[in-house]
Amino acid sequence: MQNIVETAKGAGFTALIAAVQSAGITSVLEGDGPFTVFAPTDEAFTNALKALGMTPEQLLSNKELLTKVLTYHVVTGKIMASDVMKLTDGTKVKSVQGSEITIGNSDGVKVNDANVIKADVEATNGVIHVIDKVIIPTE
Repeated sequence: MQNIVETAKGAGFTALIAAVQSAGITSVLEGDGPFTVFAPTDEAFTNALKALGMTPEQLLSNKELLTKVLTYHVVTGKIMASDVMKLTDGTKVKSVQGSEITIGNSDGVKVNDANVIKADVEATNGVIHVIDKVIIPTE
């Protein structure tokens, strides 16, 4: 088994890995953890860039925004799908970025307004859940 970064690379998360490297947080996600990472697909990044009116280069060069958005997708601790199903729908958890994200489980698993499309991709230092949308912190 590999750490979160190696697992994401192996699973083909090209945009996510490029963003993590540009933000300079690779070493954090390779650290001890455990972490739960809600990993947007490459298509989710493409859609987010369109919505933000940005090119990939503009996003990757904006380290402050990139770090804020990426760390919003990370929660300390290893939260498996079975744990999510035990939560009350709408439970708020604090992201590494500092803002809260909302976990929904009444109609499939949701993180804010993103759907979890693949759960429980385990790594040595946590778990990855694949989501279909980039979630943006409001604070």
